[in-house]
Amino acid sequence: MIYLDNAATTLRKPRQVIDAVAEAMGALGNSARGTHGGSLAASRVVYGAREKAAALFGCPRADHVVFTCNSTEALNIAIHGGIPAGSHVISTDLEHNSVLRPLYRLEREGRASLSFVPADRRGRIDYADFERLLRPETRAVVCTHASNLTGNLVDIARVGAFARAHGLLFIVDASQTAGVFPIAMEEMGIDVLCFTGHKGLMGPQGTGGLCIREGVELRPWKVGGSGVQTYLETQPEEYPTRLEAGTLNGHGIAGLSAALDFIRETGPDAIRRKETGLMRRFYAGVSATEGVTVYGDFSGDRAAVVALNIRDYDSGQVSDALSEDYGIATRPGAHCAPRMHRALGTVEQGAVRFSFGWFNTEDEVDAAAAAVRELAL
Repeated sequence: MIYLDNAATTLRKPRQVIDAVAEAMGALGNSARGTHGGSLAASRVVYGAREKAAALFGCPRADHVVFTCNSTEALNIAIHGGIPAGSHVISTDLEHNSVLRPLYRLEREGRASLSFVPADRRGRIDYADFERLLRPETRAVVCTHASNLTGNLVDIARVGAFARAHGLLFIVDASQTAGVFPIAMEEMGIDVLCFTGHKGLMGPQGTGGLCIREGVELRPWKVGGSGVQTYLETQPEEYPTRLEAGTLNGHGIAGLSAALDFIRETGPDAIRRKETGLMRRFYAGVSATEGVTVYGDFSGDRAAVVALNIRDYDSGQVSDALSEDYGIATRPGAHCAPRMHRALGTVEQGAVRFSFGWFNTEDEVDAAAAAVRELAL
């Protein structure tokens, strides 16, 4: 199988990630639930992973790295725990439902009003719209770093400067960029960075987290066992325990820790150059093909994603043909990005998304481009 669905999850992982999970399954106890060897080993692995994530993302404090089961949970924690009632929130048309549905819930419950920076037919935004949408009651900006559909990159530093200038909480969804694009929380003005472990970070599914700037206070989204301060009737106040009720995925975090080692040793710049090169090679191979429509802005830096349609064919049928006839794995449909599809005009047809990762090859890319050209005949 030629696997080109890395924006959904990286199927192929570094060998040391797989080994770390297998070793943890036989060695780790429950972190912070005792002083025996198994528990202490788990605590060391978990804290080591916090330190590595903090270093990668420029989070000044390792104890402000909170682990979750994915970026959806991280975003729910940040949105529900950081945005006060009565707020106005600015977001964008590029967002995934992991951002949209928590925001819509706040709106339905009367706890927040929303405005969205619109995207044009190429999925681009006008940064002046952030100022235009600003209100006296605006309290937060929630924004993706890159569209999971088009691959268009958002200038997070520019949005962060806007948020800081107006005293707004800035929550970033780095699901499609963590591990590949440089992220420096302090320099970019990011208050809360939400990430998942199983995409660009090449870690296990069931891992993710959020990095929280010092001074930012998030209310617990869930409460329960913490292993400490048992007689408190409320969740402990200290990070990361405040936001980590229940048993952590220690086995998955062990794998994520190994993945963070791989990212550091290989270098995000090297990973980005390879993935970008594969993406642009594929784009060059399909973009001029009659009957093929490619979505997004390819004029600058972008995530390694190419979304397209062939004539008026249903995207699901095209993806099935790629899988069944050519052995190529892609993602069709709406991609949990409803506002982006409305902006692109692809609500009915959806789109076929090709997304490229570190373990893909040029031969695989060329085979995928040839398959698209053949289907477009």
